[in-house]
Amino acid sequence: MRHVISVLVENKVGILARITGLISGRGFNIDSLAVGETENPAFSRITIVVRGDDAIIEQVRKQIGKVIDVVKVIDFTNKEFIERDLMLLKVHTSSGKRGEVIEIVDVFRGKIVDVGQKDITIEIAGTEDKLEAMVRLLRPYGIKELIRTGSIAIGRGTK
Repeated sequence: MRHVISVLVENKVGILARITGLISGRGFNIDSLAVGETENPAFSRITIVVRGDDAIIEQVRKQIGKVIDVVKVIDFTNKEFIERDLMLLKVHTSSGKRGEVIEIVDVFRGKIVDVGQKDITIEIAGTEDKLEAMVRLLRPYGIKELIRTGSIAIGRGTK
């Protein structure tokens, strides 16, 4: 099962290495990893996406919670949350096909951030499924380059 885990940590040297080492030491591959400072510069949030058995992931989550400098651990699995990835991709566009590519970008609410003579660079944010769908539609045009961030996630507001 896919797990999106959010870890609030104190901004201290080596904390990311300790947490990723703990996960990989258990034999899990990290599908996605994103780290960034929070609204308080003394803290960072690490968002990790892993796949594995619920019980074993729960053990890993508890072990992460015991690491010094970890403030809070949230497994968003079975919770309501908002998740986003960011992707930049450069697509080959011959003069006759450029309009078709622009239409696809518009449908997915992406942004064209650069236009060259033979290519267009696109920025899109959304769920993993949305990004994958766009890649499938653009692949026939010729994807020259593709870069993705890891997932970031936040709990939904209280109702």
